[in-house]
Amino acid sequence: MNKRALIFIGIAVFVGIFLYSSLKSVEPQVIENAPEWRTLEVAQQEAIESNKLIMMDVFEVGCKYCRAMEREVYPDTTVRIVIDQGYIPVKLDGNSEELITFNGNEMQAKEFAQSKGAYAFPTVIILTADGNVVKKRTGFMNVDELRQFLYNQGS
Repeated sequence: MNKRALIFIGIAVFVGIFLYSSLKSVEPQVIENAPEWRTLEVAQQEAIESNKLIMMDVFEVGCKYCRAMEREVYPDTTVRIVIDQGYIPVKLDGNSEELITFNGNEMQAKEFAQSKGAYAFPTVIILTADGNVVKKRTGFMNVDELRQFLYNQGS
Protein backbone atom coordinates (compact mmCIF):
# COMPACT_ATOMS: atom_id res chain seq x y z
CA MET A 1 0.00 0.00 0.00
CA ASN A 2 1.14 3.47 -0.64
CA LYS A 3 1.58 6.19 1.99
CA ARG A 4 -1.60 8.10 1.05
CA ALA A 5 -3.82 5.05 1.52
CA LEU A 6 -2.32 4.34 4.95
CA ILE A 7 -2.77 7.97 6.05
CA PHE A 8 -6.36 7.94 4.78
CA ILE A 9 -7.15 4.69 6.61
CA GLY A 10 -5.55 6.03 9.79
CA ILE A 11 -7.62 9.22 9.64
CA ALA A 12 -10.80 7.26 8.89
CA VAL A 13 -10.21 4.97 11.88
CA PHE A 14 -9.51 7.97 14.15
CA VAL A 15 -12.68 9.78 12.99
CA GLY A 16 -14.73 6.58 13.43
CA ILE A 17 -13.49 6.05 16.99
CA PHE A 18 -14.01 9.73 17.81
CA LEU A 19 -17.59 9.71 16.49
CA TYR A 20 -18.45 6.49 18.30
CA SER A 21 -17.13 7.74 21.65
CA SER A 22 -18.79 11.14 21.22
CA LEU A 23 -22.19 9.67 20.40
CA LYS A 24 -21.91 7.12 23.20
CA SER A 25 -21.36 9.87 25.79
CA VAL A 26 -24.49 11.79 24.73
CA GLU A 27 -26.72 8.78 25.24
CA PRO A 28 -29.37 9.57 27.91
CA GLN A 29 -28.66 7.90 31.20
CA VAL A 30 -31.26 6.28 33.39
CA ILE A 31 -31.23 7.91 36.80
CA GLU A 32 -31.82 5.42 39.58
CA ASN A 33 -34.34 6.36 42.28
CA ALA A 34 -35.72 9.27 40.23
CA PRO A 35 -39.31 10.24 41.04
CA GLU A 36 -42.08 8.82 38.87
CA TRP A 37 -42.78 11.99 36.92
CA ARG A 38 -46.35 12.36 35.66
CA THR A 39 -47.94 14.56 33.05
CA LEU A 40 -49.81 17.55 34.42
CA GLU A 41 -53.19 16.10 33.44
CA VAL A 42 -52.51 12.76 35.18
CA ALA A 43 -51.07 14.55 38.22
CA GLN A 44 -54.15 16.71 38.58
CA GLN A 45 -56.41 13.65 38.60
CA GLU A 46 -54.17 11.85 41.11
CA ALA A 47 -54.02 14.95 43.33
CA ILE A 48 -57.82 15.12 43.40
CA GLU A 49 -58.13 11.42 44.27
CA SER A 50 -55.31 11.32 46.87
CA ASN A 51 -55.73 14.81 48.36
CA LYS A 52 -52.03 15.53 47.71
CA LEU A 53 -50.38 18.63 46.31
CA ILE A 54 -48.66 18.78 42.91
CA MET A 55 -44.92 19.45 42.91
CA MET A 56 -44.06 20.85 39.49
CA ASP A 57 -40.40 21.05 38.44
CA VAL A 58 -40.23 23.62 35.65
CA PHE A 59 -37.01 23.17 33.70
CA GLU A 60 -35.32 24.18 30.46
CA VAL A 61 -33.53 21.73 28.18
CA GLY A 62 -30.12 23.47 28.22
CA CYS A 63 -30.16 24.41 31.91
CA LYS A 64 -27.18 22.98 33.82
CA TYR A 65 -28.78 23.63 37.22
CA CYS A 66 -31.94 21.80 36.11
CA ARG A 67 -29.83 18.79 35.11
CA ALA A 68 -27.93 18.95 38.40
CA MET A 69 -31.18 18.83 40.37
CA GLU A 70 -32.42 15.96 38.22
CA ARG A 71 -29.20 13.95 38.74
CA GLU A 72 -28.25 14.84 42.32
CA VAL A 73 -31.23 16.18 44.26
CA TYR A 74 -34.42 14.41 43.19
CA PRO A 75 -32.97 10.86 43.44
CA ASP A 76 -31.83 11.45 47.04
CA THR A 77 -33.60 8.99 49.34
CA THR A 78 -34.72 11.63 51.85
CA VAL A 79 -36.09 13.89 49.12
CA ARG A 80 -37.91 10.93 47.54
CA ILE A 81 -39.56 10.07 50.87
CA VAL A 82 -40.91 13.62 51.24
CA ILE A 83 -42.10 13.74 47.62
CA ASP A 84 -43.72 10.29 47.74
CA GLN A 85 -45.57 11.03 51.00
CA GLY A 86 -47.10 14.38 50.14
CA TYR A 87 -46.78 15.27 46.46
CA ILE A 88 -47.52 14.20 42.92
CA PRO A 89 -44.34 15.01 40.92
CA VAL A 90 -44.54 16.70 37.50
CA LYS A 91 -41.74 17.81 35.16
CA LEU A 92 -42.63 20.59 32.76
CA ASP A 93 -40.41 22.11 30.07
CA GLY A 94 -40.90 25.83 30.68
CA ASN A 95 -39.90 26.73 27.10
CA SER A 96 -41.89 24.06 25.31
CA GLU A 97 -44.69 24.78 22.89
CA GLU A 98 -46.10 21.30 23.57
CA LEU A 99 -49.82 21.41 24.29
CA ILE A 100 -50.86 20.37 27.78
CA THR A 101 -54.28 20.12 29.41
CA PHE A 102 -55.07 21.46 32.88
CA ASN A 103 -58.55 22.09 34.29
CA GLY A 104 -59.91 21.09 30.88
CA ASN A 105 -58.05 23.94 29.15
CA GLU A 106 -55.44 23.23 26.50
CA MET A 107 -52.42 25.54 26.33
CA GLN A 108 -48.69 25.51 25.63
CA ALA A 109 -46.45 24.30 28.45
CA LYS A 110 -44.54 27.60 28.30
CA GLU A 111 -47.77 29.57 28.67
CA PHE A 112 -48.87 27.48 31.66
CA ALA A 113 -45.49 27.79 33.39
CA GLN A 114 -45.50 31.57 32.96
CA SER A 115 -49.09 31.80 34.24
CA LYS A 116 -47.80 30.21 37.47
CA GLY A 117 -44.82 32.58 37.70
CA ALA A 118 -42.03 30.45 36.23
CA TYR A 119 -39.89 32.70 34.03
CA ALA A 120 -36.42 31.42 35.06
CA PHE A 121 -35.22 27.87 35.53
CA PRO A 122 -35.23 25.71 37.51
CA THR A 123 -38.42 26.67 39.34
CA VAL A 124 -40.26 24.37 41.73
CA ILE A 125 -43.94 25.20 42.14
CA ILE A 126 -46.33 23.61 44.61
CA LEU A 127 -49.90 23.58 43.29
CA THR A 128 -53.26 22.50 44.63
CA ALA A 129 -55.28 20.11 42.49
CA ASP A 130 -57.25 23.04 41.07
CA GLY A 131 -54.09 24.92 40.09
CA ASN A 132 -53.63 27.47 42.85
CA VAL A 133 -49.99 28.20 43.65
CA VAL A 134 -49.21 27.34 47.27
CA LYS A 135 -45.57 28.41 46.97
CA LYS A 136 -42.72 28.52 44.49
CA ARG A 137 -38.98 28.90 44.45
CA THR A 138 -36.68 29.70 41.57
CA GLY A 139 -33.08 28.56 41.33
CA PHE A 140 -31.02 25.52 42.19
CA MET A 141 -31.80 23.88 45.53
CA ASN A 142 -29.53 21.28 47.09
CA VAL A 143 -30.95 18.26 48.93
CA ASP A 144 -31.41 20.06 52.26
CA GLU A 145 -32.93 23.17 50.68
CA LEU A 146 -35.45 21.20 48.60
CA ARG A 147 -36.39 18.99 51.54
CA GLN A 148 -36.98 22.07 53.73
CA PHE A 149 -38.94 23.77 50.95
CA LEU A 150 -41.21 20.71 50.65
CA TYR A 151 -41.60 20.23 54.43
CA ASN A 152 -42.60 23.83 55.16
CA GLN A 153 -46.07 24.11 53.62
CA GLY A 154 -46.45 27.86 54.06
CA SER A 155 -43.06 29.21 52.98
